Formats: sequence, C-alpha cells, structure tokens
Amino acid sequence: MPRFSIVVPVYRVQGYLRECLDSVLAQQYGDFELIAVDDCSPDGCGAVLDACAAADPRVRAVHLDENVGLGRARNAGLERAVGDYVVFLDGDDTLAPGALAAMAARLDATADPDLLVFDYTRAYWDDSRRPSSVAHLLAEEGADVFALADRPSLLELLQVVWNKAYRRAFLDEHGFTFTAGYYEDVPWTFTALITAERIAVLDRVCIEYRQRRQGGNILGTTSRKHFDVFGQYDRLFAHLDAHPGLEPWRGRLFEKMVDHYLTIYSKPGRLPERDKAEFFHEAARHYRRRRPDGHRRPGGGRGYRYALLERDVHPVMRGLHETVRATRAARRRAGGAVHGAKRAAMAAHYRAELCRPIEDDLAVFSSYWSRGVTGNPAAIADRLAELAPHVRRVWLVRPDCVSRIPDGTEYVLVGSRAYWTAMARAKYFVNDVNFAGSVVKRAGQIHVQTHHGTPLKTMGLDQRRYPASTDMDFEALLRRCDRWDFGVSSNTFSTAVWERVYPSAHTILETGYPRNDVLARATATDVDWARRELGLAEGVTALLYMPTHREYEGSFVPRLDLARLADTLGPDTVLLVRGHYFYNSAAQYGDAGPVAGIRDVSGHPRVETLYLAADGLITDYSSAMFDYAVLDRPIVIYADDWDTYSAVRGTYFDLLHEPPGAVARTQDDLEGLLTDGVWNSREASALRAGFRHRFCEFDDGRAAERVVRRVFLDDTTPVPVTPLELRPAAPAPTRPARVATGTPHPPAAKEERAR
Repeated sequence: MPRFSIVVPVYRVQGYLRECLDSVLAQQYGDFELIAVDDCSPDGCGAVLDACAAADPRVRAVHLDENVGLGRARNAGLERAVGDYVVFLDGDDTLAPGALAAMAARLDATADPDLLVFDYTRAYWDDSRRPSSVAHLLAEEGADVFALADRPSLLELLQVVWNKAYRRAFLDEHGFTFTAGYYEDVPWTFTALITAERIAVLDRVCIEYRQRRQGGNILGTTSRKHFDVFGQYDRLFAHLDAHPGLEPWRGRLFEKMVDHYLTIYSKPGRLPERDKAEFFHEAARHYRRRRPDGHRRPGGGRGYRYALLERDVHPVMRGLHETVRATRAARRRAGGAVHGAKRAAMAAHYRAELCRPIEDDLAVFSSYWSRGVTGNPAAIADRLAELAPHVRRVWLVRPDCVSRIPDGTEYVLVGSRAYWTAMARAKYFVNDVNFAGSVVKRAGQIHVQTHHGTPLKTMGLDQRRYPASTDMDFEALLRRCDRWDFGVSSNTFSTAVWERVYPSAHTILETGYPRNDVLARATATDVDWARRELGLAEGVTALLYMPTHREYEGSFVPRLDLARLADTLGPDTVLLVRGHYFYNSAAQYGDAGPVAGIRDVSGHPRVETLYLAADGLITDYSSAMFDYAVLDRPIVIYADDWDTYSAVRGTYFDLLHEPPGAVARTQDDLEGLLTDGVWNSREASALRAGFRHRFCEFDDGRAAERVVRRVFLDDTTPVPVTPLELRPAAPAPTRPARVATGTPHPPAAKEERAR
C-alpha cells in the first residue's frame, strides 16, 4: 500500500500534461501511485497517459467512456486509490520539487491527521510567481494537530481540493465524493474541513497553480453554468442539516456562501449579461432561506451589499456595479486612445475602409512575411479555389518579391492603398507568420495561423528562456496571437506546443499541414515530373541539402565543404543546395555554384517539388525533416554544432537520440555514411519509421480540404484521417545501396553512425 495516491483528472491539457506528470514522477520520495483519469479528452492526453503508464509502473491510466466533468473524473480516480493519503492534482498544475517528501515528513510528525493543508503559489504564463496572500495562516504554531474550531481562520484559505492531503480512511468513513458541475470544490472542501477531527498544516509550497493567459479556468468562462453554484451550496447545507454537531459552523458558511454569490455576480466575464438579474434573484432567495436565526450583517460596503441581496433590489445593485464598470470603461478608453493614435498614423484611406462592410467572399493570404505564394497558405488557397471558387483570393507581396508571384495570381503590394483596403474589408486572413501589429482585426473577420513547421526549436513564449536567440517583444507577440481564430497542427506533439507557447483563445485544427498534401498524394508521375523540371538525368541520385538559420550567427557560416562532398560522392550524385530564406542564395555556401555536382535551388518557388525529386534529405535542425518524412525517404542529420544550437536556441527533444535517420557530427562522418550505404540502411529506416509515427500523424493528403471545410465552409463534419500504415508512399526516384563509387571516409562503424 503506497503512502500517497495522487489523482490527476485530465481534460484538454495536452500542452501541460507531460510537465504535470513529470513533476510527480521526478519526486525524490517515491512511495506513491499516480492515477491519471482521461475524462474522454478529445486531444492527445490519452496517448500521453498511456505512454507514461507503459514507462513507469507507478502510473495507472484510466480512460472514461464519456466526458463526465472534473468532479466525477476525480471520483473515478478516488475509487481506484489504495494509498494511505489521497492528493488531487489538476492536469495543468505541478507538484513543487520535494513536495511529497515534505508531506510525508509532516504526516509522520503529526501521527497521520485526517487532513494536511499545505501552501501553493500561482505560476503565471510569463514565468512570474505570486505567493498566496494568506500563506501566514499555515504557520506551524501552537498544537501540531487540531480541529477547525481551534483555527477557524483556515476557512479564509482558497477553498480548493488540491491544497490538502486527505487520509483515505477518513474519506471512506464519511463517504465523501465529488458532485457534478461547476464549483464542485465547495461541498467537498467545506464538509471535509468542518468534519475532520485532526487537521495539520504544512508551511511549504507544494503546488504550483498554473494561471493560463487564456482558458483553462472556469472562472474565466462566461456561461450559465455558474448557476451550478446554487446546487453546490444546497449540498453543503444539506450536510449541515444531517449532522447537528456541525451546527456551530452555519453562520460562517452562510457568509462564505453570500460572499461567493456576490463575487460571481460582480466579476466581469462570468455571467452572461442577460442572465445576471436571474442569478441575483436566485441568490436573494438562497440568502433568505439559508440565513441563520440571529445573524447580523457585516459592516461597511460588504454589509451594504448583503442588505441589497437580502431585499432582492437588483436595480440598485446593478447601478452600483454600473458605476464600477463606468470607471473601468474610462480606463479602457484611455488605453484605446493609444490604439487610436496608432490608427491615426495610418492612411485616412484605411480608417475609412474600416468603416465599410466586410466582404464575405474575400480572403487574404500571406506566406513567409509576404515573400511569395508558398507553404501552407498556398496549399489552402489552391484547395479553396476548388471547394469554394466564389471566394476571391488576394495575396500580400513585398515590392521586392513581385517577380516570385505566379502568373494569374491576384496580389497587392504590402503598404499600398490596395493593401489597406484588403486588410480592412476581407473576411478571411491566412498566414504562416503574424500580420503586422498595425492591422486592426474587426468583429466578424477570421484569422488562420498555419505556422510554418513542426517545432524542433523553441517557439513563442518558450523563447524567453533563451534570450540570446531573440529580441522578441513578447507582449506584442501575444497581442497578435489574440487575433487568431484558428491554428493548424500536423501532429499532437505540435498541438501541445502551440497551446502552451501561444496562449490565446483560438481553436487548433489537427488537420495535417496543407503544404504536405502534395507529398502524401504523390504518384510516380509526379516524381518523374519533378525530376524532369530540375533536369535530373535518369539514374542520378539527388540529395537535397537544407540547413537552417542560426540566430546566434550574424551572417552565414558554411558548415560543409560542399565541393569536397560533391567530389567524394562522385559524378552520379547531384547536391541540390537550398539556402534558408533568410539568405539570398546558396552561393553563400562557399562558392558552391560553379562546382560540378552542385546545384543552387534556393530560388525554386516550391520546395515540395524539390522534395519529390530528391532521393534523400541532408539537414541539420530545419523543420524540413518533418515534411520530408511524409515521403518515407532517407533523412540524414548533420549536427556538427548541436551542443551550441540546443543550448542557445533550445529544443523540444534531443535530435541525436530521436533522429529520423542516420546522424553525422563531422564531415568525415557524413561522407562515410553516404558512401557505405548507412544513410539508406535498415537501421536508418527503423529510426525513420518511429519518427514518422510521431510527427506525420495527420499528413494524409487531405489537410487543406479539412481547413477549407472548417474555416471557409463552416462544416464541422470530421474528415477522417487515414492511418499511417494505410497511406501509399510516393515511389523513390532511385534506390541505390550507396550513392558514390568514390573513396569512402569511414570514421566510425556503420551501426554507430545509424544510431
């Protein structure tokens, strides 16, 4: 029997779940079981739980057949608990390091009380921390063990379930379970506190209570579900009625109830405006029904609000709160004046266009900072033309990139009069980066963020931990993210990252990446066409070299001697060199252009064509590896500066231990594995298979269709994803065992390089 049973209810927290579970599993005190309850979460939470349970016998994953809500999910975990003490931990919160050891020591020192109450800190999305304002109530003074009557001030603590450890025999004796609905903590917490005969405190932070920027908390949800609070207090007072010995607590709990009702009524964003009067009248009925005999209202403004509620005079209460709202509105107008100053600097034309109606059949597209017609936005635009041809598609283009625009494409120059018209009037906006901060999002406009790759390197708010890699204004970033309505994800790994690093109220569409549709659907004819377009002779092996950008280098630093590599690989191999779009061309890769066997394809308009034509990919840390994996062709990682890159930029996994194929750390290694066949070996294929299973999850060729149907056609009918094992792979152009007849450079054993 373990000392602790830790119950973690899980629903829509995939961006935080791994951190939550790791915070438990990393505890030095190991005498616990972790019961994680998947409340039929529609995201990747269930898979995360199964993986943890498979890796650690202390973890039990429970999958519910239907979504039952937080309270009943906790019950499901409680039913399975066998530990001496039960601790509840929400799926987006974390246990502080050393928390279990501190709890265990305190429980031993106090001879196993019914409850152990401990401290917490609020952990905000910007990495700041705020301690509890009433932490002093947990000072370990006086008797080690006591009843609530000896320290009634504990009722002033935040009344939540997760800041206590409960003796399981105590819970079983009194039959405590959670109820359904919002505010399920109310009857549980109050009844446990007033019923317990032996309580102890631990003056230590044990829980980090995550404060998400948006979402994740019912207190920030506008809904009629806040009416559930009435039923929760009915259950609390029913418990009092059934236990006469608890009668002395009636007056205190009555005031807790009234304060709670008034808080819900007055807090902006909780109750729909049309329902506030109804809520107030119901609260007044509860006040009169539950008021203890002889109760005296508190003094001051609090007592005045009590009186208004008791008399059910909603118009007066509403007037009181309208005064408060007017003050807040004045503050908002002051902030809006700053916004207005920005708009005033725009062309008068834009201000005028913002007042004109939105055009429901106009969509604006931009890709890679308006450099061309490429990537996910281009794939969505192409599919939109097929499924909704009535929608006009306009591209934003920088003046210096006009030559890259395909014939027949409608476009406007960034900053032009036509640009501001489109930004003011369009219904739909699709981009793989953010639109400019000066763009005003109007009510009724829809923004789609497609992103431009599965993230190996840290993104968004996670970059704050790596200041050498960015000078980003994170507040400005989040303001732009707040314009998003939809985000696109190609796998549950990415979804979990996007949810955490871009905390805004948008919906993530797990559709796959639209730009990869052409790879997932490619046929032999498509491959042959791509080869002919590039002028690749039959039988020639083409290797696509695509290194990424490094923020810590002010200019490009060549990492390979391409001329030497081409010479080693011989005349039957061509290196297709594509520089990162931050650089003008691959000529910066060390005078590579005129060398036989090397071709600069940096200016090619569609990277997907290069993927189809290439027999294999050589890259370092570029997201190209995730896209190219869709083709199920060999990928070689050249990671000569991995230690520096991972330390300065930060990464989400160790590419050296979880690669998509063979790994080289030096040019000698690279040449050796290319010439002796390791790059295309069974070992490399096995690595690629695992990589594809993790990162090609939704890339089945219908991603763009899913986006168009959901966003432009408002069709919520799911388009099923074809399982990976049932997807046909595009045929490889050539199938050599090795790529060269030149002299190999084998610095390491073949099996070692494959690892």
